Amino acid sequence: MTNQLALVKKDTVDVVAAKVKEFQESGELHFPAFYSPENAMKSAWLILQNTQDRNKRPALEVCTKDSIANALLDMVVQGLNPTKKQGYFIVYGNQLTFQRSYFGTMAVTKRVAKAKSIDAAVIYEGDTVDYEIVNGRIANLKHKQQFGNIDKEKIIGAYATIVLPEGEVYIELMTIAEIRQAWSKAQFWSKGQDKEKEGSTHDEFKQEMAKKTVINRACKKFLNSSDDESVMMKHINKEDEEIEVQQEIDENANGEVLDMDYEEIQDEQKQIEKQTEEPAADESNKKVLEEKQSALEMDFVEEPEKNGAPF
Repeated sequence: MTNQLALVKKDTVDVVAAKVKEFQESGELHFPAFYSPENAMKSAWLILQNTQDRNKRPALEVCTKDSIANALLDMVVQGLNPTKKQGYFIVYGNQLTFQRSYFGTMAVTKRVAKAKSIDAAVIYEGDTVDYEIVNGRIANLKHKQQFGNIDKEKIIGAYATIVLPEGEVYIELMTIAEIRQAWSKAQFWSKGQDKEKEGSTHDEFKQEMAKKTVINRACKKFLNSSDDESVMMKHINKEDEEIEVQQEIDENANGEVLDMDYEEIQDEQKQIEKQTEEPAADESNKKVLEEKQSALEMDFVEEPEKNGAPF
């Protein structure tokens, strides 16, 4: 097993390190002064050794080498570190992917938009919210709240603010109906369900999950509207495209990661226990995902697939 890990490391981590060095030397990639790609990859490698798919099989045995390398490259190019909960490695079939977390999305947005701060607040019944629409954007939002209004069962919406370098403020506002619509796209939301299940993460931590959702939407709009053709933006866009494809086949994923701004909530085990039968993967979707994984042309030979699939 030790020799096998060493071989996988040589054919993935070392290849990615060489590719990153190439990007840096050509001036295509610049990291913040505090970011060390070498340290991030060391941390990722330690995490990957304990990452399993939904059937408890080691990701490093199940996943193809090219998907492991691409997942690591996606992480490093975006300047993210998994030990800071800025992203997670997820297994879909025999493909390893890197998915940005709530924290990672904010970190990337601050880098791309040079935002000074990104914050969110929840709106409850009884709160007073006034704002204007200027050139199609929400502006001059004023939110007044009484302490007695705070009640997770009386949330009517949430908003996020992104403060830009010149003092400009971007505001994203969502009603609770829009927030629930976003939640309904996740695998934990049952067909026909119209609100959070009692005792679920989205029920017990509704305020924090609502803030996370509106921040993600605000940040995504900034990232999607960026005209930056850098290597970093290409990988950010590539990851977002892959996540959309993965959502179509997420029954084969090893679990759902729910990141919070004050504590880590892992609902993975509950999801695995509920899914007692393994649905068959849609072959066309798996093919699309595999095609999207070839973002990098890396010169190593992929070993024959072992054991089949899943995150």
